Amino acid sequence: MKKGFLLLVWLTISLFSCQNNGSIRQGSDRLLAEVKNRKLYLSELEGMFPLGTTPTDSTLIINAYVNRWVKEALILNEAERNLPSDLNIDQLVRDYRASLLRNTYEQVLVEELLDSIVADDELRRFYQKNKEQYELQTPIAKCHFLKVPLPVPELDSVLSWWSKLEEPGILNKLNNYANDYAQAYELRDSSWIRIEQLALELPEGTLTPENAVYKKDAIQEDGTFQYFLRVYEVKNRAEIAPLAYIEDQARKVILHSRKIKILKEKRDDLYDLEMRKNNIKVYTQ
Repeated sequence: MKKGFLLLVWLTISLFSCQNNGSIRQGSDRLLAEVKNRKLYLSELEGMFPLGTTPTDSTLIINAYVNRWVKEALILNEAERNLPSDLNIDQLVRDYRASLLRNTYEQVLVEELLDSIVADDELRRFYQKNKEQYELQTPIAKCHFLKVPLPVPELDSVLSWWSKLEEPGILNKLNNYANDYAQAYELRDSSWIRIEQLALELPEGTLTPENAVYKKDAIQEDGTFQYFLRVYEVKNRAEIAPLAYIEDQARKVILHSRKIKILKEKRDDLYDLEMRKNNIKVYTQ
């Protein structure tokens, strides 16, 4: 039996145990439903009715909850009937509680201590040390791209800007234009994009992994859109990905390593502290 199923069973059992075994019912409490030895009382729905709820809405809420409860109770009964005799529910409860407490505490600890800023020099050092792990699975290109529905507004201006992309301020003008008129665009200087992804925005066959290196500069139309494409650099499959392409992934790895270090140091510090206090007793044969 899979562990996930066992935990699900335990959670359901715990829910119903609290509902049915841990509460003393008052004589005025209303019994809403009963499935074999399990009972659902109105008091268990406390807090489910927002201020101003009408009697009609309250009835709808109660009926919907009761319907769910009955179905869950039936599944719980079936699960209990089919559980293996050697299943240790108490141990599952203890293990799950310990895991929940540890994970919650570790999350709070990391939120308090983790420095989430990754400096550029640290990122570069990480890349130089680990770049062999980042082999490309698909070709990528560094490019500028613009796809504008026909007829192209302010075409003369766009053609002029496109002819002098390297001049200061031109990309800002194109970005503003693209926000207003473009169907799709890529105008970030250091951005890399998968050739397959870029090809989807172009007429079929315009850009492929084979011809990407030759498509240095192209302006074309297909009756619906006009396309502006300038390819600056291509990295083929199996080449090492440039840092700009894997930067987000690298930052996540660095932050994860910091998290692991924080938790290890905390465990070690706790161990050393409690050993000095003589609070740890280990009994071995």
